[in-house]
Amino acid sequence: MARLAVATGNAHKVEEIWAILAGQIEDLAREDLVDARSLGAPSPVEDGVTFEANALIKARALAESSGLPAIADDSGIAVDVLGGAPGIFSARWAGSHGDDAANLRLLLDQLADVPDEHRGASFVCAAALVVPGGDEVVRLGHMPGRLVREPVGDGGFGYDPIFVARGQAVTTAELAPEVKNSLSHRGAAFRALAPAIVEVLAAR
Repeated sequence: MARLAVATGNAHKVEEIWAILAGQIEDLAREDLVDARSLGAPSPVEDGVTFEANALIKARALAESSGLPAIADDSGIAVDVLGGAPGIFSARWAGSHGDDAANLRLLLDQLADVPDEHRGASFVCAAALVVPGGDEVVRLGHMPGRLVREPVGDGGFGYDPIFVARGQAVTTAELAPEVKNSLSHRGAAFRALAPAIVEVLAAR
Protein backbone atom coordinates (compact mmCIF):
# COMPACT_ATOMS: atom_id res chain seq x y z
CA MET A 1 0.00 0.00 0.00
CA ALA A 2 1.33 3.46 -0.91
CA ARG A 3 1.85 6.01 1.83
CA LEU A 4 -0.71 8.68 2.54
CA ALA A 5 0.23 11.97 4.22
CA VAL A 6 -2.15 13.33 6.85
CA ALA A 7 -2.14 17.08 7.39
CA THR A 8 -2.19 17.15 11.17
CA GLY A 9 0.18 16.80 14.08
CA ASN A 10 -2.69 15.79 16.38
CA ALA A 11 -2.12 12.13 17.30
CA HIS A 12 -5.78 11.70 18.37
CA LYS A 13 -6.96 12.88 14.97
CA VAL A 14 -4.55 10.60 13.06
CA GLU A 15 -5.79 7.58 15.01
CA GLU A 16 -9.40 8.58 14.44
CA ILE A 17 -8.89 9.05 10.70
CA TRP A 18 -7.07 5.75 10.40
CA ALA A 19 -9.83 3.92 12.28
CA ILE A 20 -12.41 5.41 9.90
CA LEU A 21 -10.45 4.67 6.72
CA ALA A 22 -9.37 1.18 7.80
CA GLY A 23 -13.03 0.17 7.75
CA GLN A 24 -13.32 1.40 4.16
CA ILE A 25 -9.97 0.63 2.55
CA GLU A 26 -8.76 -2.96 2.42
CA ASP A 27 -5.18 -3.58 3.60
CA LEU A 28 -4.69 0.00 4.86
CA ALA A 29 -2.20 -0.28 7.73
CA ARG A 30 -1.62 2.35 10.41
CA GLU A 31 1.95 2.84 9.17
CA ASP A 32 0.60 3.78 5.73
CA LEU A 33 -0.55 7.07 7.26
CA VAL A 34 2.25 9.56 7.84
CA ASP A 35 1.45 12.70 9.78
CA ALA A 36 2.69 16.18 8.91
CA ARG A 37 4.84 16.48 12.03
CA SER A 38 6.87 13.35 11.28
CA LEU A 39 7.36 14.62 7.72
CA GLY A 40 8.66 17.93 9.03
CA ALA A 41 6.08 19.76 6.94
CA PRO A 42 5.51 23.48 7.52
CA SER A 43 2.12 24.63 8.76
CA PRO A 44 0.28 26.68 6.14
CA VAL A 45 -1.75 29.78 6.94
CA GLU A 46 -5.39 28.69 7.12
CA ASP A 47 -6.98 31.84 5.75
CA GLY A 48 -9.94 30.28 3.98
CA VAL A 49 -13.45 31.38 4.92
CA THR A 50 -15.03 27.91 4.68
CA PHE A 51 -14.22 24.45 6.02
CA GLU A 52 -13.68 23.26 2.42
CA ALA A 53 -11.19 26.03 1.64
CA ASN A 54 -9.12 25.42 4.77
CA ALA A 55 -9.04 21.65 4.24
CA LEU A 56 -7.73 22.19 0.72
CA ILE A 57 -5.12 24.70 1.90
CA LYS A 58 -3.71 22.12 4.32
CA ALA A 59 -3.84 19.21 1.89
CA ARG A 60 -2.26 21.20 -0.95
CA ALA A 61 0.61 22.40 1.24
CA LEU A 62 1.37 18.90 2.52
CA ALA A 63 1.14 17.28 -0.92
CA GLU A 64 3.56 19.86 -2.29
CA SER A 65 6.08 19.58 0.55
CA SER A 66 5.96 15.78 0.87
CA GLY A 67 5.38 14.64 -2.70
CA LEU A 68 2.77 12.24 -1.34
CA PRO A 69 -0.99 12.17 -1.78
CA ALA A 70 -2.27 14.17 1.17
CA ILE A 71 -5.49 14.24 3.12
CA ALA A 72 -6.64 16.97 5.44
CA ASP A 73 -9.75 17.98 7.24
CA ASP A 74 -11.11 21.16 8.66
CA SER A 75 -13.86 20.85 11.18
CA GLY A 76 -15.70 22.68 13.88
CA ILE A 77 -18.95 23.20 15.64
CA ALA A 78 -21.79 25.35 14.34
CA VAL A 79 -24.22 26.55 17.00
CA ASP A 80 -27.71 27.47 15.82
CA VAL A 81 -28.30 30.49 18.08
CA LEU A 82 -24.86 31.87 17.22
CA GLY A 83 -25.64 31.85 13.51
CA GLY A 84 -23.25 28.96 12.83
CA ALA A 85 -20.37 30.22 14.99
CA PRO A 86 -17.76 29.28 16.13
CA GLY A 87 -17.59 27.51 12.74
CA ILE A 88 -14.15 27.77 11.16
CA PHE A 89 -12.92 29.56 14.30
CA SER A 90 -13.79 26.63 16.60
CA ALA A 91 -10.17 25.71 17.41
CA ARG A 92 -9.31 29.28 18.42
CA TRP A 93 -12.63 30.53 19.75
CA ALA A 94 -11.08 31.70 23.02
CA GLY A 95 -8.12 33.30 21.20
CA SER A 96 -5.40 30.66 21.54
CA HIS A 97 -5.38 27.90 18.90
CA GLY A 98 -6.03 24.44 20.28
CA ASP A 99 -6.87 25.43 23.89
CA ASP A 100 -9.78 23.02 24.14
CA ALA A 101 -10.66 23.82 27.76
CA ALA A 102 -10.74 27.59 27.19
CA ASN A 103 -12.73 27.26 23.95
CA LEU A 104 -15.27 24.99 25.58
CA ARG A 105 -15.67 27.20 28.65
CA LEU A 106 -16.13 30.37 26.58
CA LEU A 107 -18.81 28.72 24.45
CA LEU A 108 -20.68 27.49 27.54
CA ASP A 109 -20.50 30.97 29.08
CA GLN A 110 -21.92 32.50 25.90
CA LEU A 111 -24.83 30.05 25.96
CA ALA A 112 -25.49 30.22 29.70
CA ASP A 113 -28.89 31.91 29.30
CA VAL A 114 -30.00 29.87 26.28
CA PRO A 115 -32.77 27.39 27.18
CA ASP A 116 -32.27 23.72 26.46
CA GLU A 117 -34.71 23.65 23.54
CA HIS A 118 -32.61 26.23 21.68
CA ARG A 119 -29.17 24.65 22.18
CA GLY A 120 -29.05 22.90 18.81
CA ALA A 121 -25.68 22.55 17.09
CA SER A 122 -23.87 20.49 14.48
CA PHE A 123 -20.32 19.33 14.05
CA VAL A 124 -19.17 19.94 10.47
CA CYS A 125 -16.17 18.44 8.66
CA ALA A 126 -14.66 18.97 5.23
CA ALA A 127 -12.22 16.22 4.20
CA ALA A 128 -9.87 16.90 1.29
CA LEU A 129 -7.58 14.74 -0.84
CA VAL A 130 -4.88 16.35 -2.96
CA VAL A 131 -2.56 14.46 -5.31
CA PRO A 132 0.73 16.25 -6.09
CA GLY A 133 0.22 17.93 -9.45
CA GLY A 134 -3.12 16.18 -9.86
CA ASP A 135 -6.65 15.76 -8.62
CA GLU A 136 -8.35 17.47 -5.69
CA VAL A 137 -11.46 16.04 -4.01
CA VAL A 138 -13.47 17.44 -1.08
CA ARG A 139 -16.32 15.78 0.80
CA LEU A 140 -18.49 17.15 3.64
CA GLY A 141 -19.89 15.45 6.72
CA HIS A 142 -22.29 16.64 9.44
CA MET A 143 -23.29 15.42 12.89
CA PRO A 144 -26.36 17.23 14.27
CA GLY A 145 -27.15 17.34 17.96
CA ARG A 146 -27.38 19.63 20.97
CA LEU A 147 -25.16 21.18 23.61
CA VAL A 148 -25.36 20.35 27.31
CA ARG A 149 -24.47 22.75 30.10
CA GLU A 150 -21.38 21.14 31.61
CA PRO A 151 -18.61 18.90 30.20
CA VAL A 152 -19.15 15.17 30.68
CA GLY A 153 -16.82 12.34 29.62
CA ASP A 154 -13.10 11.81 29.12
CA GLY A 155 -13.00 10.59 25.51
CA GLY A 156 -12.61 12.52 22.29
CA PHE A 157 -11.32 16.07 22.17
CA GLY A 158 -12.42 19.63 21.47
CA TYR A 159 -16.12 20.20 22.13
CA ASP A 160 -16.95 16.49 22.47
CA PRO A 161 -17.65 16.70 26.25
CA ILE A 162 -20.56 19.15 25.75
CA PHE A 163 -22.10 17.71 22.58
CA VAL A 164 -24.83 15.07 22.43
CA ALA A 165 -25.40 13.69 18.93
CA ARG A 166 -28.94 13.27 17.68
CA GLY A 167 -30.39 9.97 18.88
CA GLN A 168 -27.83 9.60 21.67
CA ALA A 169 -28.27 9.94 25.44
CA VAL A 170 -24.65 10.71 26.34
CA THR A 171 -22.03 13.16 25.12
CA THR A 172 -19.69 12.34 22.27
CA ALA A 173 -16.88 12.19 24.87
CA GLU A 174 -18.68 9.27 26.54
CA LEU A 175 -19.15 7.20 23.38
CA ALA A 176 -16.92 4.26 22.48
CA PRO A 177 -14.57 5.29 19.63
CA GLU A 178 -16.20 2.94 17.13
CA VAL A 179 -19.65 4.35 17.94
CA LYS A 180 -18.41 7.92 17.67
CA ASN A 181 -16.76 7.21 14.32
CA SER A 182 -19.97 5.68 12.97
CA LEU A 183 -21.88 8.87 13.82
CA SER A 184 -19.33 11.61 13.48
CA HIS A 185 -18.97 14.40 10.96
CA ARG A 186 -15.37 13.31 10.38
CA GLY A 187 -16.44 9.72 9.87
CA ALA A 188 -19.07 10.76 7.32
CA ALA A 189 -16.65 13.02 5.43
CA PHE A 190 -13.79 10.50 5.25
CA ARG A 191 -16.08 7.59 4.38
CA ALA A 192 -17.33 9.69 1.47
CA LEU A 193 -13.72 10.48 0.50
CA ALA A 194 -12.51 6.86 0.79
CA PRO A 195 -13.33 5.76 -2.80
CA ALA A 196 -11.17 8.58 -4.19
CA ILE A 197 -8.34 7.63 -1.80
CA VAL A 198 -8.55 4.00 -2.96
CA GLU A 199 -8.18 5.07 -6.60
CA VAL A 200 -5.19 7.27 -5.84
CA LEU A 201 -3.34 4.68 -3.75
CA ALA A 202 -4.02 1.93 -6.29
CA ALA A 203 -2.46 4.03 -9.03
CA ARG A 204 0.83 4.63 -7.19
